[in-house]
Formats: sequence, C-alpha cells, structure tokens
Amino acid sequence: MINSLLISLQTNIPTPVPKDLPLPLPLPEWLLIIILVISFLAHLVFVNLMLGGTLLTLWSQIKGLKDKKYDLLAKEIASTITVNKSIAVVLGVAPLLSINVLYTVYFYSANALTGLAWIAVIPLVTIAFLLTYLHKYTWKVFENNKAVHISILALATVILLFIPFIFLTNINLMMFPEKWAVVKGFFNAMMLPNVFPRYFHFLFASLAVTGLFLFWYMSRKNYEFENLLPGFTRYDIQRKGYSLALIASICQMLIGPIVLLTLPTKGMGWNLILVIFTGVAMALPAMWMMWKGLQASRENIGKNFYKVVILMSITVVFMGSGRQIYRANALEPHQKLVKLRTEEFQKIKKEAFVKSRRAQAAENSADLSLADKGKKVFNQNCAACHKPKEMLVGPPVTEMAAIYKDKKTDLINWIKKPGKKRPNAPQMPGFPKISDEDMSTLTEYILTINN
Repeated sequence: MINSLLISLQTNIPTPVPKDLPLPLPLPEWLLIIILVISFLAHLVFVNLMLGGTLLTLWSQIKGLKDKKYDLLAKEIASTITVNKSIAVVLGVAPLLSINVLYTVYFYSANALTGLAWIAVIPLVTIAFLLTYLHKYTWKVFENNKAVHISILALATVILLFIPFIFLTNINLMMFPEKWAVVKGFFNAMMLPNVFPRYFHFLFASLAVTGLFLFWYMSRKNYEFENLLPGFTRYDIQRKGYSLALIASICQMLIGPIVLLTLPTKGMGWNLILVIFTGVAMALPAMWMMWKGLQASRENIGKNFYKVVILMSITVVFMGSGRQIYRANALEPHQKLVKLRTEEFQKIKKEAFVKSRRAQAAENSADLSLADKGKKVFNQNCAACHKPKEMLVGPPVTEMAAIYKDKKTDLINWIKKPGKKRPNAPQMPGFPKISDEDMSTLTEYILTINN
C-alpha cells in the first residue's frame, strides 16, 4: 500500500523522494526552530552591517577623491567592517548547525546541486575578509595612491556582493525539491524566480540597518566626532543615517510584494500572511518616526531613535519567522513522502534482516545436524577402539585427522579396507557396509574434531 501511494504521488509530482536518516534530534524540534530563527536573525544583522558598511565605505571613499571629508568618513566606517564581520562569522555557526540538523536532506541536497559554488564560499569569504583587513590597515600606505586603495575595497565589495547569491540560491533551492531533477548547477538554480527579488530585498535591508547603525555609532557621547570627522556635524551624519534607513526601508516595502508573488503558492498560508503583515505594521510607524525626525530640529532628530530601532527589530523578527513558516509549509508535503519512503525502507530492511537471521540459523542447524550425525556414526562403529584424544585400542581421532588432513577420500578408502600399520596394535577391521552418506559424515566429523 505504501509503495502504491509513493508511486502514485511521484507519478503526479516528478519530485525526487530520498530516504531520511532515522536519527533522533538532539533537542525538541520547536526549540531547534527557535534557535534557528533567533540565531539566524542575529547573524543576518551583522552580515547586513558588514555588507552595508562596505558599500558605504566604497561610496564615501570614491566621493572623497574630490571632497576630503568623505575620505575621513570612509575611514571611520571601514573601521567597523572587520569587527562586524567577525561577529557575523561567530553568530553564523548556530543557524548553520540548526538548519543542518532540522533539514539535513534538503540542505545538503541543495548544496550538492550547486556544487562548486557552495564549496567556493570558504575561499571567497577568506579572500574578501583579508582584503577588508588590507584596506583597513593600509590607509596611510596608499595615501597618495587612492586608486589602488579603492580597488582593494572594490574587489572585496564584489566578492561580498556575490557570496549572498550563493546562500540565497541554496536556501531557496532547498525549499523546492520538485526543482532538483531539472536544476543544472548553481547559475541555473540562481535563475529560479524568487532568488533575485530576495537578493535585492537583502541589499536594501543591509543599507537600512547600516543607516541606523551609523546614526547610533556616531551619535555616542564618547565618540570623538570633531577630531575624527572635521567638516561634518553630528546632525549631518544623523540625517544621512536616517535618510539612508528610510529610503532603503521604502525600497524594501516596494520589493516585498514581488518577493511574495515570486514564491510558489505551495508554501503560502494564512499563518504566513498574518506574520508578514504584522511585521509590516510594525515597520510603518518606525518609518514615519524617521521621516518626522528628518523634519525635526537638530536637538530632536534622535528623539524617537530607540523606538525606531525597537519597532524595526520586531519587524525583523516577524519577517524571519515568516521565512521559517514558508519553509515549513513548502516542505511539509515532501517531508510526508520522505517519511513514508523511510518507513518503507526500514520495513524492507527489517524483513531482510529477519530473513538473513533465519537463513543463518537454518544453516547453523544443518551444520549442527551434520556434526551430530557424524558423531552418531562414529559412536556406533568406531568409539569402541578410538577415543578423540587418547590412545585406546587404536590411535586417537586427532592423530587420524592429522594424517588425513585434506585427504578425505584416502580416509574413506582406509576405513572401508584398512591394512595393518602398527606392530603393537591389532589390525583394524573393514567397514564396507557403512553407506556412502554415513561415511561422508563420519570422515567429516573425524577431520574436524580438532576444530
């Protein structure tokens, strides 16, 4: 019945259905999901800061070729990139392990289908990080050669812009097993409808988060603003930070519907719609507060800053939860198929194991019966003159076994028609009446008595 169900389902839906690994989860599933969502969002915030900071540093340094104060701004933003990068890497361990445990078959299948691109993540990340360090610590070295200095950061920026494509393509592909049979490599998978909308949504999120971060970072009382950024006022930077965050958030709002429309409907549900629109409802007042802050006086621009951050943080949590809900909705039918296939495989494996054990038991029983039969023939015809290991009338059986080792035919001939070998022992009588079957079991018993 299970086989029939699997065949019918797979006939209607040409989807690869692998077997799962029937291993228990190390923690309750709901707890692993919470860890996945929270740790991923924490990791994502610092990835946003790293990428957004890199883009703003590049923009500021290019603009600094004509206006020196922007070069100083680029230097200050660059000093935050490597720190945020390190935190992003550390925070990336928990979500990576969680998604591996929760979605092993799906995550590793997507990794295998994207092949070299997925493997290339580590060397690409390493090169990009080293370039950001090189850029950060060679500011004075290339003071008079800005083209080279900017080129170092530009190369790091290109790599850092490409790496999210790999992750987004994999995360996207793992949700759609029906595409596994038709996808041909990373670039083919990258062309799936939802990848580019999600990518641009991610880019604008990076700029929005970085805008709010710079507003806070350069508004701190212990930040030596006048010494580090002559030519700017705190108000200038605050306006730039708010403006960037607001514009990027508006762009996210415009791209959001495209992200939803390019997602296959199989993962949609009222639970997802409710969570997404709740997140949007939290973002709208935050955007309004940023707009009002840009219209306010110097003293009041940051009046609602922490309210904005809290509301935007709640939005991020809802959006991250929405991703998990869609993933769960999309994979649920396939997971049921995998469960059925796994149960069927376990059933077949169990039956094969039982069959093997029975066959082995039957073989052992046959061997035991053969040995008992040989011993019975021995006791009837030979035991009066031969002991297994001691001299009686004739030599011990162990001696016979040693003499006729690998010479079963010779031993049979001797038993049927023996001669006299030992002057101090009587001649052994012949046993021509022992049947061929009994003779075979008897000689087998004699030759194996040492074993």
